Amino acid sequence: MLKYVSYDVVFREIPDETTLALNISGCPHRCSGCHSPWLQSDVGQPLTDSELSALLDHYGATITCVCFMGGDGEPDEVARLATLIRRTTSLKVGWYSGRVALPPNFPLHLFHYIKLGPYIDRLGPLFSPTTNQRLYRITAEGAMVAF
Repeated sequence: MLKYVSYDVVFREIPDETTLALNISGCPHRCSGCHSPWLQSDVGQPLTDSELSALLDHYGATITCVCFMGGDGEPDEVARLATLIRRTTSLKVGWYSGRVALPPNFPLHLFHYIKLGPYIDRLGPLFSPTTNQRLYRITAEGAMVAF
């Protein structure tokens, strides 16, 4: 089960969206220079269906997107919660992953945005011109289009 440590409404992680970013613990990547090393431990509270629904109810129309910041150790659970969001709201769904590629048979159609790539300190963060990380918009046809 995924656990989350914190959450916040953010404006930069997904362009042109007001995003509820859920910081998921248990990151397996251990990137050197990680900006969120506390998310490497198995800490936080379980992100249950009822917990997620309560957050969505609380923020309501003030957000346009929900983004899972992590969850790489349990991609099937990220997809399951994305299904819940898609089934019960009109919100867009994103996933910030440190993976190099999506897992085999990952249900891409559940997402509007996917960020892939581990953090490599010398290459900089997502919005650095030298970064290895990529943010993709997922089209209705299931294509990944880089921003």
